[in-house]
Amino acid sequence: MIRKFIKPALFAIAVISIFSCKTRTKTNGENDYAGSESCRECHENFYQLWEPSYHGQAMMPINAAFIAKHQLPNSKPIDVEGHLFTVEFLDSTMVMYERNGDRLIETYDVLWAMGGHNVYCFLTPFEKGKLQNIPLAYDANRKEWFNYPEAGIRHFGDEYPDDEALPWKDAMFAFNTGCYSCHISQLSTNFDLASETYHTTWREAGINCETCHGPGGDHVRIFKDLKEGEEAKELGLISTSVFTQEQHNDACAPCHAKMTPITPSYMPGDKYFDNYNITTLEDRDFYADGRSLGENYTMTEWMMNPCVDESQLHCVTCHTSSGRDRNKDNPDQSCLQCHNNRNEDLETHTGHPAEAGLTCLSCHMPKREFVGRFLRSDHSFRPPMPEATIKFGSPNACNQCHSDKSPQWANEIVKARPNGNYQDETLKWAQLIKEARDNEWKNVDKMFAYIRNPKTDDVVANSLIRLLGNYPDASKAGVLIEALNNQSELIRSSAAYGLSGIFTDDAKNALLQACQDEIRLVRIQAANAILMFPEDTFTAEQKTIIDKAEQEYVASMTARTDNWSNHYNLGLYHQNKGDAQAALNSYETAARLYPESLMPLINSSVLYSYVGNNQKAEENLKRVLEYDADNEAANLNLGLLLAEQGRLDEAEKALSAAVNANPGNQPVAAKNLSVIVAQRGDLAAAVKYASLAYKARPNDPDYAYTLAYYQSQNGQTSAAKKTLQQIIKSNPGYLTATSFLADIYLREGNKNMALKLYKDALKVEGISAQDRAALQQSITMLQQSM
Repeated sequence: MIRKFIKPALFAIAVISIFSCKTRTKTNGENDYAGSESCRECHENFYQLWEPSYHGQAMMPINAAFIAKHQLPNSKPIDVEGHLFTVEFLDSTMVMYERNGDRLIETYDVLWAMGGHNVYCFLTPFEKGKLQNIPLAYDANRKEWFNYPEAGIRHFGDEYPDDEALPWKDAMFAFNTGCYSCHISQLSTNFDLASETYHTTWREAGINCETCHGPGGDHVRIFKDLKEGEEAKELGLISTSVFTQEQHNDACAPCHAKMTPITPSYMPGDKYFDNYNITTLEDRDFYADGRSLGENYTMTEWMMNPCVDESQLHCVTCHTSSGRDRNKDNPDQSCLQCHNNRNEDLETHTGHPAEAGLTCLSCHMPKREFVGRFLRSDHSFRPPMPEATIKFGSPNACNQCHSDKSPQWANEIVKARPNGNYQDETLKWAQLIKEARDNEWKNVDKMFAYIRNPKTDDVVANSLIRLLGNYPDASKAGVLIEALNNQSELIRSSAAYGLSGIFTDDAKNALLQACQDEIRLVRIQAANAILMFPEDTFTAEQKTIIDKAEQEYVASMTARTDNWSNHYNLGLYHQNKGDAQAALNSYETAARLYPESLMPLINSSVLYSYVGNNQKAEENLKRVLEYDADNEAANLNLGLLLAEQGRLDEAEKALSAAVNANPGNQPVAAKNLSVIVAQRGDLAAAVKYASLAYKARPNDPDYAYTLAYYQSQNGQTSAAKKTLQQIIKSNPGYLTATSFLADIYLREGNKNMALKLYKDALKVEGISAQDRAALQQSITMLQQSM
């Protein structure tokens, strides 16, 4: 029976550590940072603009000044997880009370506030040095308190069940592990893995000048030491005024992206994909057409923006470095630099009268409220697509204004316009994204074509490549190898990872080249894939190339020692290297850091079984099922483990749960179920399960053979012959099917058909000399008996 372990890509980590920004530090000493007050003496005007900005007030201490300025009301009792929580402001402090009915359970001191543009979030000290988001947040737009964890629930539509609110004490709501580095400056978590304790420090609350300009100590010294009339020979800090378009976008993306860090530090001006990976449309936190479903921080949509590709548009074109809107009083200004012809006949372009007051942003950057009640503008700049709303449930600007109308109404109007087919291309690739998410591969050739097409948007191509990770057929190797030459470093990195488990010479050579790519993300993903090849297949020179990339790969998994998913990926690395104990240690560390993480428990169970500790393997799988009773992988592995021990009734129950979790695509569980039910004499059920396995993997002759075997056992001889004929047609070298079909013919007394079958098999190229001799012997014996 087959065991299975779960191997997600590094990019999948961002799904888990959605808020995971990272420390900005400089290796030559923290004393190089001077603080924003040091900028004030020479840059007073800018300081006055920065201090009250979104960046300047990204995090604020709760004190008398905060309370007097923001004038937030005390809250009414709000139910969170069955307890009532209230917030009260005193003269200079803020307190939260937790009650069970009238009984006071606990009092929490609240020390810090984050945000305030749309939502105020608040932090209270917890054990082991943590700062935790309290479960109440304040909606600055509606002027009301609300249940913050509950507001974070995603709603994935009718075809997927709703998300569930995390407990408010979950690690995902801890400042130290989540939102920390995008709300303060020059932070060090100082995490001690052994005690799981933080000693977090930072230079300054809020996002200060040195976040974007780097350490300012040298800059201050240089200009203080200048003599009158003397010009400085160097600035002594990072000047963003000379940044390229890419550098501007990259400097903002560490905080404004749903991403995963792969290095422990980043400086503006560095390449983004040398330091981060980013989440794209493989994640259901995006609608299939790329609109954002959750709080995804803009960057993925921005990468889909056609204006970015066709101009020098970048983040600082429209925003100041402190987060202010440059064109607040004239919101069309940035657009009209390139699209000035739109003003000539605005009514024709918008389809609305002038008095409607539409701006470019109304249709191309509509604001929407995401989970947690945050407001964000759509940075993809794409026009409204009501047909995407109809097909994929994504929002569109037409119905955001005309909320009393249907998407069908809006779509009819759009379709009737002179360029009314502008939605078509998006709808085509969005349908493919949806199918790939659902493991439907009838149009996989179209997916390949989109990936190969140089005109395909990078995010779309990258998303399809990542989703191909679930496509079981090795025919994807060709398109992935080609994608390793793509201009997009993101696409190259995902293509490299996608070649994991494909052991052809072409794949090996392509991955060797990728290990030398100029971008770190590509190199580490290539290392991850190529390390699965046997070491003895490489020359000494090739091993040197791999070793260098491997060191970067391992370093990427130690960038955040408090992040469970880094330890999980480290476990995968050790497992692929054949070091079971090191892999188990990493998996157990991951599970200890975040007990709700299921994948480390599933993978460790496989390894525990491998080293002979079936008791621990079973224990870990049952821990998973306590959290998620329908977990497909856990039920599959538990079923296989129990079956190996002869506990067939228990195995059948677990394997049935695995099949029910994914009825159209769980061939391993279905095949093993067919074996189990057949042993108790239920051949009809054996055929049913074998048929499910075959339908899920129609190109795998083993599954087809199992089906044919039980069809024959169940007296369905015609069906068995048809199944075997299909195997022979598609896999002529699969001689087990040939022998079985010949045996059926002989039992029916049809020696001529059996003889023809053997003679046809003898003509197949590539069969071994031993098989050829066996076929010839069967032919001779048959001819002698006729």
